[in-house]
Amino acid sequence: MPKPSGSVILTITGSIQSTNSSEGAVFDREMIESVGIKTLRTSTNWTDGVKVFEGVLMRDLMASVGAQGSIITALALNDYMVEIPMTDMARYDMLLAFRMDGKDLVTRDKGPLWVVYPRDQESTLRNAQHDSRWIWQLTALTVR
Repeated sequence: MPKPSGSVILTITGSIQSTNSSEGAVFDREMIESVGIKTLRTSTNWTDGVKVFEGVLMRDLMASVGAQGSIITALALNDYMVEIPMTDMARYDMLLAFRMDGKDLVTRDKGPLWVVYPRDQESTLRNAQHDSRWIWQLTALTVR
C-alpha cells in the first residue's frame, strides 16, 4: 500500500494482509476516497429527515487491506468502542461516510468518519443493536 501524503484519519490493524506502516494500514482522506466513492440516502436517529451520505463501502475498504476475520472493533476519538460483525458488511451497503448533504463531516459533528447503515432500505436495521454500531468520529478499526 502507498503511504499517506496527508493527515492520517484512519488506522486499520489486526488480521489484514496489506499494510503501509508499523501500525498497520493508515489512511488519509485521499486514500479512503480512492477506494471508490458511493452515495447512500437514509435517515438516522441523530439527524432530522433523510440525509445524503457520501463515503466508501465498508466491504470495499476491508477488501483493500485484505481483512480476514469475523469481527471489527471500531474506536472513536472519544474512546467509544463497538464491535461490528464482518457479516454486516457483506449483507448491507454500509458506508464509511465522510460527507453528509454535500458537506464534509468535521470532528465536532460526527466526523471525520461515520459508519452509516442503510436503515431506510433495510427495516431489520432499525433497532438498538444496529444503532449502537453507527460509530462517528471513527479513528481506528481492528480486524479479528
